[in-house]
Amino acid sequence: MTIQPGPGYDLSDPHLAALAGERRRLINLAYRLLGSLSEAEDVVQETYVRWYAMPRQRQEAVESVGAWLTTVATRICLNLLGSARARRERYVGHWIPEPLPGPIESDGSPGGPAGDPADRVTLDESVTMAFLVLLESMTPAERVAFVLHDVFRYSFTEVAGIVGRSPAACRQSASSARRRLRDGRPPARPVPAGRAAGVVRDFKQAWAAKDVGALIGLLDPAATAVGDGGGRVSAVPYPIEGGEQVAHFLVRIAAKATGLTFDERTVNGRPGLVARHAGATVAVYAFHVAGDRSTHIWGVLNPEKLRPWTT
Repeated sequence: MTIQPGPGYDLSDPHLAALAGERRRLINLAYRLLGSLSEAEDVVQETYVRWYAMPRQRQEAVESVGAWLTTVATRICLNLLGSARARRERYVGHWIPEPLPGPIESDGSPGGPAGDPADRVTLDESVTMAFLVLLESMTPAERVAFVLHDVFRYSFTEVAGIVGRSPAACRQSASSARRRLRDGRPPARPVPAGRAAGVVRDFKQAWAAKDVGALIGLLDPAATAVGDGGGRVSAVPYPIEGGEQVAHFLVRIAAKATGLTFDERTVNGRPGLVARHAGATVAVYAFHVAGDRSTHIWGVLNPEKLRPWTT
């Protein structure tokens, strides 16, 4: 998206540099709040539309352009989160956050060329699929307070001004969010990216070879796999639990889809896999690796969520 001044404005607008400079931060914030890059970009677009819809006199009265943009974008996200529950109830199968692409460098670390989505969203632990899935368990108030305070380091006084609640209420929401994270966090911290890349690479080879034994050895005995087809493509409507069960399921997928290939890619800042069939991206798999085994696999097959992966 490019920022276009509205009628009557020119490139000498004193706020233009500040507006352009805030875009990446707003995308980062909205993606963490919504779990969707496409929705995050829509939110930022709407935020700028509202800025340029204001008379010049009101714009000049704004003390901090960044604070104004953050407040508006956050409130738009809060409204979307409030209606998300109803949307999730109508969603077919499991809803998994939209995966964020980025290649894997030779050392296993995430990176990305200019212009790709990874260049718009900072890749860190707050965008891993495991983290975003846990954020989905929070209420809108908890998620907003937690992301603003714990991830973006706003004070609770600042958070209160942004969301229109008291600092005490925001503090309580963030505290409740932390409890949810503690209760739902994967049992072990993820290993360094380079080590995880090795596990995912071995997983890719075993899956392509339809080697059930090798897959079982790379999966935690209590591993869980979840798929998101969104009703547009076939996906198992329930989590598959247990390493052996997951391994057999994945081999059945590979056996049915002849010509399926796998590429190693960064998925939300961690090593993952992209499945392609006849040159088209058909699924993106995110992994949580602890030790030398995968404990969680999230498979996104919904074509609507794979648009950033098709270019």
